[in-house]
Amino acid sequence: MKEKLIRTWRAVCAFFDKKDVKFSAKRYGIDAMGAMAQGLFCSLLIGTIIKTLGTQLDVAFLTDIGSYAMAVAGPAMAVAIGHALKAPPMVLFSLAAVGWAANAEGGAGGPLAVFVIAIIAAECGKLVSKTTKVDILVTPAVTILVGVALAKWIAPPIGAAASWIGEVIVLATELHPFWMGMIVSVLVGIALTLPISSAAICASFGLTGLAGGAAVAGCCAQMVGFAVMSFKENRWGGLVSQGIGTSMLQMPNIIRNPRVWLPPIVASAITGPIATCLFKLEMNGAAINAGMGTCGLCGPIGVWTGWMDTGFAPTWFDWLGLALICVVLPAILCWAGGWLLRRIGWIKENDLLLN
Repeated sequence: MKEKLIRTWRAVCAFFDKKDVKFSAKRYGIDAMGAMAQGLFCSLLIGTIIKTLGTQLDVAFLTDIGSYAMAVAGPAMAVAIGHALKAPPMVLFSLAAVGWAANAEGGAGGPLAVFVIAIIAAECGKLVSKTTKVDILVTPAVTILVGVALAKWIAPPIGAAASWIGEVIVLATELHPFWMGMIVSVLVGIALTLPISSAAICASFGLTGLAGGAAVAGCCAQMVGFAVMSFKENRWGGLVSQGIGTSMLQMPNIIRNPRVWLPPIVASAITGPIATCLFKLEMNGAAINAGMGTCGLCGPIGVWTGWMDTGFAPTWFDWLGLALICVVLPAILCWAGGWLLRRIGWIKENDLLLN
């Protein structure tokens, strides 16, 4: 019996190897995560940038293009994950439906739901790919059925977990402005870099006013912080892709070395209270902008549109605060923090390099 089990196990392992289904932290936590971040950038984030340009310049054509790009974030992330896992064409194309379902069902946790479900669906699709004479039916059917069934089953709880983070943020807004500013800034900033939607969290809970200003501070600390801190490795391309794109691009590096996350988190803990207590920075534009940071400059633009909508006349002090909170302080604090961690050996050569 024991020998039979061993032979069966070896046969299963050989079959998995043949289908290139390999379970490893690098494959899923680094390769797939990095690809997902690129898929998110090539849909939701670039779409947000284009739509923001269209809105501010009053060009409906650009606004429409941005909206279309934003709408396919789920499929783009899922297909990117499938590509990283070397999925065959029939599986890869089928993941578009899986990504759409997982993102829609996941709510605020949409990107995380897509990440988990697309990996499972892709690997299941690879196992059946080219094993029957009706591959054109079996492979997409298995991939889509597994993926969409999981989307209906586990995506809502993932979304609920992400919303729980939002509830914690809302509770934090009831504290003293100093502690509220620190907690909200850190939590929303972390949510921005994680594969969950900080924008959806802020929109769901209507995070505006001083709490919205703290959220803007935290998101900007992550995006500008990583962009500046990793300039040595990624130069101007990295500065732009992270500074006005997304700090989620650094998630594979964070998984490899979590200590690279310390400077942006510390920066958000500093800029949050400064925003709420010193500059009284409020986000009175659309709540979703509070969770966007400098992606397409949506955070600063949201603050500005809030000033316009409420009839507030900003002084030079308000403009100074906006510049310091969104760009200057995160850049200085994270550059200094990154330099210190490099000096003590906590951040090594290419730890922040984007693939």
